[in-house]
Amino acid sequence: MHPEAKMEKRIYQILAAGIGEKAWSALGGILPGEVCCLAAHTRTAEETRQALSVSPADIVIINSSLPDCSGVELALELAESPMGILLLTKPEQYEAISAQVEDRGVLTLSRPVSGKTLYTSVKLLIAVTARLSRMEQKNQTLQDKMTDIRRVDRAKWLLIQHHHMTEQDAHYYIEKQAMDTRLSRREVADSIIRTYDK
Repeated sequence: MHPEAKMEKRIYQILAAGIGEKAWSALGGILPGEVCCLAAHTRTAEETRQALSVSPADIVIINSSLPDCSGVELALELAESPMGILLLTKPEQYEAISAQVEDRGVLTLSRPVSGKTLYTSVKLLIAVTARLSRMEQKNQTLQDKMTDIRRVDRAKWLLIQHHHMTEQDAHYYIEKQAMDTRLSRREVADSIIRTYDK
């Protein structure tokens, strides 16, 4: 890529759970608008789950005091996903809650939070979320390649078994079929498996 070519910046969707109207309005003026979009504002854990099922967020800011469940429970539940989680706690609960959730990748701040601290924390979560997303994509690519290799190997052994080919001949056959039909080796392998593996 040319050094001066700019990559298109991703806009990170932020959902706030259990945040009052005043704080929600203030978030817009605090968060980095060039990379953030305030996507949704929910009052309860159940509303948060519903909102995320309709439109996933990249970062969720959770008030630890929710009317229908502990914000800690919700944070730990959502921490199973690649979302960035920021949990806001009462000052007297900060140490205990932070110790409970930090091993799961949940960032904790004590209320009240200054605008600068919130801004810095969200920027940190954006960086971590972006890195996790890239790692997840690489992992998925590797898993897809491993699946392709297993399927091609299975097809080769079926050709060896049913057509008494050598492994090299079976490999060449799959390669040639892929070239001739303009299909991937995986698609050719799947066709062979459907034909013989019954």
